Amino acid sequence: MSEPDIAIIGAGPAGLIAAERLAKAGHSVAIYERMASPARKFLLAGRGGLNLTHSEPLDVLLDRYGEARPWLEPAIRAFPPQALRDWADGLGAESFIGSSGRIFPRAMKASPLLRAWLARLDGLGVTLHAGRLWSGWDENEALRFALRDGGEESARPRAALLALGGASWPRLGSDGSWVELLQQKGIAIAPLRPANAGFSVAWSSLMRERFAGQPLKRIALSFAGQRVLGEAMIDADGIEGGAIYALSGPLREALARDGAAILTIDLRPDLTEPELVSRLAKRRQGETMSNHLRKAAGLSPVAAAVLREATNGPLPAEPNALAELTKAAPLRLTGMASITRAISTAGGIPTEEIDRDFMLKRLPGVFVAGEMLDWEAPTGGYLLQACFATGVAAAEGIGRFLTTRHAQA
Repeated sequence: MSEPDIAIIGAGPAGLIAAERLAKAGHSVAIYERMASPARKFLLAGRGGLNLTHSEPLDVLLDRYGEARPWLEPAIRAFPPQALRDWADGLGAESFIGSSGRIFPRAMKASPLLRAWLARLDGLGVTLHAGRLWSGWDENEALRFALRDGGEESARPRAALLALGGASWPRLGSDGSWVELLQQKGIAIAPLRPANAGFSVAWSSLMRERFAGQPLKRIALSFAGQRVLGEAMIDADGIEGGAIYALSGPLREALARDGAAILTIDLRPDLTEPELVSRLAKRRQGETMSNHLRKAAGLSPVAAAVLREATNGPLPAEPNALAELTKAAPLRLTGMASITRAISTAGGIPTEEIDRDFMLKRLPGVFVAGEMLDWEAPTGGYLLQACFATGVAAAEGIGRFLTTRHAQA
């Protein structure tokens, strides 16, 4: 087997887009993937509607990456949401902006887009080697791969891109096993932690049995000075959903520091507290509290149940106290879902370990992209946007590296 110019390890979005860019530039590219087929997590993400990116103003979008914005920004500005939409449209996906501002392909699924993408890569001469688990480097610094039949292969490309993902959903291929391999090379790794995951709540048995699986719609969640509008979902173990995920970073850190975190839920963010007091003051004689909350405050049964859980006792009958509780119900979180159940991963390779081209400073010729890097963002298209953008940026970096090497030869 002839050696490729470039070996890409990991067939997720970051690896595949880098392969496409490099092959179009005339390089021979081989992709090595541990699973039997590529982009397994990408396909799973598309089952409920493939959220490619977001349509909000670029500066607003960039702020979603928090502390990682300064070093991710050049890559995302070079491959912004419109570029990602144009790319998807070019594969026949025909993207559109949903009512929430999120961007999806018309088919909503990932599979049609992936089929067209793999066909394009095949047409560009990119080879895909499935069933190859990267196991580091041999004594001659060649890349090693363990085969499913117990054998081994090696490759000695001119450059390599690691795009192995984080450690969430390990059954789909990303289990974080690369951490030890890079640490053995002296590369610092920020501990991998769950991101965009649910949190544990000590619900009563009634709450678990009656309301697990029910949504809390049109709410606002507040924690550590941040306020997020959206929805959440009650499950038997606690609470999850988009609004929760947007606060998962600070909630995770508070749990690690204090052992618990108090999340505040506004169950009627569309009403001011005085407006709610006025409504709640009109309770009919003999009316049950459940009916009163439903008719006067417009609370669903699950929302009323959350109020009762927040007080751990009877609800206040006085309108001012009841309105105050409805606008700021405290919910005590006691833990976070494991990384295997998280949507994405925080932690990874910090920016200090890479140069502007996403090359590892300690390993010249080895580049990294995607979720291996130390950044996190909420759901809403931001995860895929950064994976694609860093894949493109790494491909550009590899191109410059090989050009420089050729000029020096």
